[in-house]
Amino acid sequence: MSDSELSLIAHLMRRAGMGANRQELEVLAAKGYDAVVDDLLHPERFSEGGLDIIHPYVNGTLPPEPNPDDDDDILLRYYGGIGSPSGSSQGKWMYRMVNSRRPLKEKVSLFWHQVFACAASKSAHPRTNRRQIEMFRRVGLSDVRHILTELSKDPAMIFWLDNNENHREEPNENYGRELLELFSMGVGNYTEEDVKAVTMAFTGWSFRQPVHGSVPFGKWATNFEYFEDDHDEATKTFLGETGHFNGEDIIEIIANQPATARFISRHMYNFFVADEPPVSSWNEVAPQDPEAIGILVGAYFESKGEIRHMLRALFNSNFFKEAKFKKVKSPAEMVGGLLKLVGTYRFPTPGINHYADAAGLMGQSLMMPLTVEGWLTGQAWIDGGTLNERVNFAVNEVADPDKPGIRDIFQRVASNGGSLSPDEFVDKSLDLVGPLEVGDETRQELLEYATSEGDLTFGKDEDKERSEGRVVKMVQLIVSSREFQFG
Repeated sequence: MSDSELSLIAHLMRRAGMGANRQELEVLAAKGYDAVVDDLLHPERFSEGGLDIIHPYVNGTLPPEPNPDDDDDILLRYYGGIGSPSGSSQGKWMYRMVNSRRPLKEKVSLFWHQVFACAASKSAHPRTNRRQIEMFRRVGLSDVRHILTELSKDPAMIFWLDNNENHREEPNENYGRELLELFSMGVGNYTEEDVKAVTMAFTGWSFRQPVHGSVPFGKWATNFEYFEDDHDEATKTFLGETGHFNGEDIIEIIANQPATARFISRHMYNFFVADEPPVSSWNEVAPQDPEAIGILVGAYFESKGEIRHMLRALFNSNFFKEAKFKKVKSPAEMVGGLLKLVGTYRFPTPGINHYADAAGLMGQSLMMPLTVEGWLTGQAWIDGGTLNERVNFAVNEVADPDKPGIRDIFQRVASNGGSLSPDEFVDKSLDLVGPLEVGDETRQELLEYATSEGDLTFGKDEDKERSEGRVVKMVQLIVSSREFQFG
């Protein structure tokens, strides 16, 4: 395999998942980029020889089954039931994002969670909010019509934006407005009369509260219910079309709009390719790569809004392949990527909630966005406080030479059995941590450290112990670099 092929697949796995360790990258590179993309886009193949060839490992051995994608039983045992507190749900999702053999399924769920921001803080009902993430996992690669319909029937979203208080005689515009402004079309592509029409079309879309008390794993789930007698049957005009519209009719009209294709395409570019300005500015600020957005819009209309088809066009494009390290890692990506690197939590063991908490301290508490606008991304992830959290977390995570991933890095650095010059030491370490591309200034700083103690040698036991410490220090310097903040 070529170094460029392995580097490209590492880039793909950072964007389509939480990254991959070196062992995984070598297996994937042997399959080839096109085949890996195809497997990612068809997660149902994992049991048919797709990404099932990638096995999480602990101390070099396979963990016992079941795979976490198949059966929640073992996750329930270690991390609590699906009605357990929000913190447990965050930890379980972090575990899934790191270990899933269907990584794109989890990453797409995170994508929709960013676009359709909804927080557990309001509902205080973890099971309902967890089921929303399960819904994103289930339908996230389908088409926009299906996704928006499922979103509109989701009790967590209904409660978050008050559509349960949207009645025929007392309309509430919160959901109708945000469906247009933040979830599908963007500001400037509809009128206030359109908002009113959408609001009335979604009257009667609500949920029924569970009447039962607690069960072993929490409260009963809240389920969508359509109250026909509360729905407004009057004629409505929306985006120039007139009829006795219900919610499904509105979604069909929305899905046909060029504005929707552009809005979803720009979100997809921002999440999977390169950082864009804040969503609130998109009506005034043009995309940084209009041609890329045009390709994604074309894929949208070719497939009637199918996300799988759009992602195929994206992952196979030159603009994606040339976008390595042009996107600031979100806190979830930062934490998840480091867990992949160090090789811990490959099987459910107590403590995973700490990693969800760490992402929260960096500014992204999963299932708890602060507003309906979601999180500001890109450079907004980094300020004086959050940068310190990111660097300190990374340095601490790679400090233990006995962690499987760090031990593997050392063994690969030492594989020639002789010695490495300072230049070779720097290049080998950057290759194994990433492969990571760094600027001249960062490389010079790494080289100064490597040079300070001469060649890296492995011949004697005392050399091995000293060299092991030097490798750990080098990895710490790399993960604290500016370039490591980018994915």
